Amino acid sequence: MECMEGKLFNIQRFSIHDGPGVRTTVFFKGCNLKCKWCHNPESIHKDNQIEFYSEKCIGCGACYQVCPHGVHYLDENNIHQMERKECTGCFLCVDTCYANALTGVGLNVDVPYLLKSVSEDKLYYKNSSGGVTFSGGEAMLQIDFLEEILRSCKEEGIHTAVDTAGCVPWSYFERIIPVTDLFLYDVKAADSKIHKQLTGVENQLILHNLRRLSEAGKEIIVRIPFIPGQNDDQIEKIGEILQPLKLVKVEVMPYHKLGNGKYAALGMKNELSQMEIPTDEQVDKAITILKNFGLNTYRT
Repeated sequence: MECMEGKLFNIQRFSIHDGPGVRTTVFFKGCNLKCKWCHNPESIHKDNQIEFYSEKCIGCGACYQVCPHGVHYLDENNIHQMERKECTGCFLCVDTCYANALTGVGLNVDVPYLLKSVSEDKLYYKNSSGGVTFSGGEAMLQIDFLEEILRSCKEEGIHTAVDTAGCVPWSYFERIIPVTDLFLYDVKAADSKIHKQLTGVENQLILHNLRRLSEAGKEIIVRIPFIPGQNDDQIEKIGEILQPLKLVKVEVMPYHKLGNGKYAALGMKNELSQMEIPTDEQVDKAITILKNFGLNTYRT
């Protein structure tokens, strides 16, 4: 039987912000939301991508000599250029780049490989009540692979968490509920039209799945990205939605610009310049509003 593979873009060990204890966070590639403030643009597209850091390029031309599709070339000024629409993500150029100006984003792994990787830190999980978190992108878009790796982790006694935006059929949740200990659930806006403006999709399905997940008695941490001028006026309405649900806690995540440079490296449009970093006072106000609804709320 052919071994099932999943597409990742990173495996981050010793993470402390994606669930309880010390964790390994596995980032799946591919997302069906297009959040304006996304700080992991490499997570959006499901296919392999190449990051090009022009400041590292020495103009040696090794990449265009090995590229079978003419993606790389030197212009009349001997400056490295890329024709990205021709790229197939073979990463031959990445393997050839002497200056590390090119980085491949995308990794195909099978369940045995990934299980071995996350199991290496089982002692840390045990001593800290930690485990593994499957994030993205949107991990649930690769539901077959996700279900299999979750099941394998549970058989090894590893605590499992899934970080999701919830924009998938409820049947996907039904498949992984038995093998998922904790859901980290993103809520970005209460109003559906505003949610579509911010993420490209409406939120009826997202909120429907959240309610059903709460009714199923699963442990849920709701995470709210907080961006002034974008969704700060949604906090009170979000509180109203969350108040009747059974939640472990609510986390307010202040926006940051750490992913800014990735957009240029990936040749993607960057809207982060339109986003404001919130002040401590703005974050504290949002937390107070949510606490007034009786929600166990913290800043991350």
